[in-house]
Amino acid sequence: MRKPAKILSILTVFLTLPLWGGNGRGSQLYAQRIPEAIEYTEIYDFLEELTTDGVISSNAAIKPYTRDAIGRMLAEAQRKDSLLNKRQKDDLQFYMQDYALELDTLPTYYSYGHRHVTQWITGVSNLSLADPSLHILTKDKIFKMRVRPILGMDLSYNRHGLLMHRWYGAEIQMDIAHHLSIWGSIRDNSWSGQGIEGSRVTKPQYLNNIPGVQYKEANYGGDFSDSRGGLSLYMWWGSIGVQRERIQWGDAQHASNILSAHNPAVPMVTLQLTPCKWFQFDYFHAWLPSNVIDSSYYYAERYKEGETKLNYRPANKFMAANMFTFMPIKYIQFSFGNSIVYAERNVQAAYFIPIAFFKSLDHLLTKGVNSENQNSQVFATITVRPTDHLRLYGSFFLDEFKFARLKPSNPEHNPVSYLVGFNWSGWPVKGLALRGEFMRSYIACYTHSIKVLDYTSNSYNMGHYMGDNSQSIFVQLSYRPTRSLRLTLDYTRDTKYRAYDYVRAYIAGQRNTTTPIIAQKPFSEKIWRNDVVSFRAVYEVFNNCYAHVDVQWNNARAFVPTSERILGEDRGWNADGTSQELSGDALRDYYLNKYTPTYLQGANFTFTCGLSFGF
Repeated sequence: MRKPAKILSILTVFLTLPLWGGNGRGSQLYAQRIPEAIEYTEIYDFLEELTTDGVISSNAAIKPYTRDAIGRMLAEAQRKDSLLNKRQKDDLQFYMQDYALELDTLPTYYSYGHRHVTQWITGVSNLSLADPSLHILTKDKIFKMRVRPILGMDLSYNRHGLLMHRWYGAEIQMDIAHHLSIWGSIRDNSWSGQGIEGSRVTKPQYLNNIPGVQYKEANYGGDFSDSRGGLSLYMWWGSIGVQRERIQWGDAQHASNILSAHNPAVPMVTLQLTPCKWFQFDYFHAWLPSNVIDSSYYYAERYKEGETKLNYRPANKFMAANMFTFMPIKYIQFSFGNSIVYAERNVQAAYFIPIAFFKSLDHLLTKGVNSENQNSQVFATITVRPTDHLRLYGSFFLDEFKFARLKPSNPEHNPVSYLVGFNWSGWPVKGLALRGEFMRSYIACYTHSIKVLDYTSNSYNMGHYMGDNSQSIFVQLSYRPTRSLRLTLDYTRDTKYRAYDYVRAYIAGQRNTTTPIIAQKPFSEKIWRNDVVSFRAVYEVFNNCYAHVDVQWNNARAFVPTSERILGEDRGWNADGTSQELSGDALRDYYLNKYTPTYLQGANFTFTCGLSFGF
């Protein structure tokens, strides 16, 4: 009966050997390697403020941050509290309570000891109840656990009617023996309001920054669940794990053009290496829902007596990506990497090589039989802080690139995307920040002639939510007057230009070509635009519980192009995928309905209020 306890004791001793834990920098670097969801914007906004003010350093090119990384950034800010004003110090103490376990302690506010209870349970544990969550920390600090309920509701009203978004669930986070983190959460969501379609404000084709979801069947609106979690084995110099989370690559305040986390979370194998302060390496291999039917793959169902129904399955779809981040000096960060979206019958072992140029591997695997390549990408992001209070950044996404297209005589354009932005914070008024972003994506960026190879997951674009041949302008004024209160006023102008389906034209004597499409002038004729002015007040009552009030004006409208339609241009499609070639008001309505949820079409004042535990 004593063998399991003895085995556990031996494993614990092994895991704490210097081979795993010795880093020459002290054991305090051990902490939970659990990602902090990027939807929890308040902590990310506070860390962004501290980074721009020059108090701490952070790698904004890779999100989500892990909870232990956030804990270390907060501890760094505490060591430099002479650089903080009173409100920042209050915020710092407030957030440090939420990350107490990562700092090897328990929350102290609104908590009370239950020593007799914990002794009765384990004999070696301390317990804390706060905000409202349960925190457990054993006295030897070998085991940590956090259990938190999730509950929230938003009510929105405009001239189209009333929408209600409610969600509930729970999450649990555990850290074992300083080297193993396990976490999981479930959120059951529903949208209800003026009709099924009217209450669904997010869909793959809608051009908005609302996180994408996969709806379930419901006769009252939009119903979906969101289950996330993972397991991570970590050391001081890195971690390897399997998880299902939303991720963002590329420095951005509004929406990234590399990986924007716009699509639903996907399962993935992850690797992160942080061997020194000036270098970080990230890699993942993900399983993507393709939403494309594989006509050769089906289940045969006994449908009726003597009859069989074929249930076709979606095609397999995968993605591998890596990112190298260098921080040579305090004020500059540079990241670059590449990725590939592929759709083989099974995973390809070559794409599990973390440090690889995937396009080269693709050529090796496909060119021998003269088959079509998979869909590969190259990207980079740079952040510069020339002075305290100012941060400049830019991201570049290359879907396909040829130097010949840079010649003025060449009508073709490379399908690329670029984003530039700035953040001016903390001067002349502490807590005040001005942010701005400008994004452009050229024709055929993110798309592929083989539908299953599009840069999408669950049919949502994984890059910028505006997709190709588009432009986005974002400006925000933000102010933090007191602890945990944030006021923002922002303006967004999103513009979609002529829309094309990626088709290859067969020209006699030539290879398949997309010349008719990529030779079109980008950003020439707009077909859709949405202007948004929004005021938002958020107050975090206690950790992970916040109330918010939003007042938003938007004006979403569509336009009819005056030029002649070319091959592959979207001017209306039938259900079978053939072109309708609509015109006039019918085409205008088609674009408006395709890109805008009913609830936000036209000019609207929308009022929203909500309260939530958890994000």
